[in-house]
Amino acid sequence: MRGAVIYGPGDVRVENLDDAGVVKPTDAVIRLAATCVCGSDLWDWRGINHVDQPTPMGHEYAGVVEEVGDDVTTVKVGDFVIGSFFASDNTCPICQAGYQSSCVHREFVGGAQAGLLRVPLADGTLVATPGMPDPELIPSLLAASDVLGTGWFGAVAAEVGPGKTVAVVGDGAVGLLAVLAAKQLRAERIIAMSRHASRQQLAREFGATDIVEERGDADVAKIRELTDGLGAHSVIEAVGTQESMMQAIRSTRAGGHVGFVGVSHDVEIPGEELFFSAVHLHGGPAPVRRFLPELIELIWSRKIDPGKVFDLTLPLEDAAEGYKAMDERRAIKVLLQP
Repeated sequence: MRGAVIYGPGDVRVENLDDAGVVKPTDAVIRLAATCVCGSDLWDWRGINHVDQPTPMGHEYAGVVEEVGDDVTTVKVGDFVIGSFFASDNTCPICQAGYQSSCVHREFVGGAQAGLLRVPLADGTLVATPGMPDPELIPSLLAASDVLGTGWFGAVAAEVGPGKTVAVVGDGAVGLLAVLAAKQLRAERIIAMSRHASRQQLAREFGATDIVEERGDADVAKIRELTDGLGAHSVIEAVGTQESMMQAIRSTRAGGHVGFVGVSHDVEIPGEELFFSAVHLHGGPAPVRRFLPELIELIWSRKIDPGKVFDLTLPLEDAAEGYKAMDERRAIKVLLQP
């Protein structure tokens, strides 16, 4: 099969790889209908995450089951399925509490930028759609495997709900879909932070009521201005930098909630400032599996269209161009067709 492999900063190649196959009786193999480049992949592309050997890339996937291990019972060959970037058994005490991304048996699912993908712990990881989806639904179903589920968790972690003002730090795919999630969770006011016209437009389509272009201290001041000096009830942090985390905390009113889902890099929170902020912090790797059944139903019934975040579609062979386009912010999110 063909698959994308990263060799070092700025060096992604599509090459011949061994076909994915069943290794354990709990595995399934799916043929990818679509895959994509994630914002978190750019940490490797930019050299912020060290890559010390050629590594197959990709952790977002949707496709048709081609083979299952002997112990797999919940999905079958021919099912169209979506899973998460962490495989989980969905039965351990942590999974049962709704945190499948911290399953005691979790395994990272990598190598999805390819034609075939082995998914461990298939019974607990994969969710089948009601039938074979129409082609126009596939981008949205693919989004559910990570960026939609992650944005949704950010909103849930930030306690978004009716009557609340929500601010979203980050205008990548996760931030934009956090706006969509906040709208679905019936927030009264949704403030999107973005300096890019195309992303601002999509944020408004997803439900943003206000756009803030300022950053850092100016951004915090603007959020306070828009909220009678109090700050937002709920803030979703979807970037993962020191600046974005502090921006989120400082934009939140006392007693409010920060849901942080950006993959943190060198983030340090001053203890005294956190203490006197009186805000709640909750986040981490999104338990996408918790939300998949609900998200699939919303997509299947065409109540939401998260696939709009894919603004550039390329063949898998052009994966490197997809990385470059996202790195240069020429694309919000790139869909790859195997």
